[in-house]
Amino acid sequence: MALYTTLHLHNVPAGREADYATWFDGPHRDALSRLRGFASADRYEVTPQQIMPDIPQPWRYLSVYDFSFDTPAIDIPALGPLVADARDSGLIANDETERLYTYRIFSDWKASPNWKRSEPLSGVSIILANYVPGRYAEYQHWYEEVHSVEVINVPGHVAMKRGELASVQIEPRHYCPGDQLVLCAQQTDDLLFTLKDFSARARGASPSGIAMQPRSAAASVARTVHYFRKVSGTKFWQNGIAYGGDLSVYPGKA
Repeated sequence: MALYTTLHLHNVPAGREADYATWFDGPHRDALSRLRGFASADRYEVTPQQIMPDIPQPWRYLSVYDFSFDTPAIDIPALGPLVADARDSGLIANDETERLYTYRIFSDWKASPNWKRSEPLSGVSIILANYVPGRYAEYQHWYEEVHSVEVINVPGHVAMKRGELASVQIEPRHYCPGDQLVLCAQQTDDLLFTLKDFSARARGASPSGIAMQPRSAAASVARTVHYFRKVSGTKFWQNGIAYGGDLSVYPGKA
């Protein structure tokens, strides 16, 4: 079995948000449960707080679908008709922004001591990323051995999984700006604080005294970063900032 994740980035027509939510957590979940290899699905809404605020955020909503497949060429396309039900019902905005991208995931969640596994996520972030041509192995080593560890240990960041664009995609297909996926999980009720400390660690200025290593030259700057908060299901994060370290070093965060 191999792990696959499909991202559905989209907008919903004004006034249809509740209808979409009802569809997603009702008949859509029922239909998903009958797909071979289906593992989970959750839905997210873009946050006003972003690590790179100058990057456009064309999508208000993100749905994340996780699967485990033996025959991806057969099974990946099966999600298409289920999403088309929402499109045909007018629940997806016809604004030329909708995107469906499927990635083969290298491994399941890589977690830090921050992660409260019995609790829901507060949100996720995605990076549609790229590596410098000819430096694939260097890029993968840096992310796996260095940067993933740095990121998931930031207060409020708890886990990461990565993958690369699958050879099979769901219709309607569009150009994808990043063939590498970085999917991060958060458990924080103060995303702005989490992002500020992420940035501070990258600059070597965090009150924690922890400094990230310089960004690898193998990682292309042709990337986009998007943060979303969880809006589906019945359980939501309500437990402050998940952190395995000492929050008391941060003013006001004892």
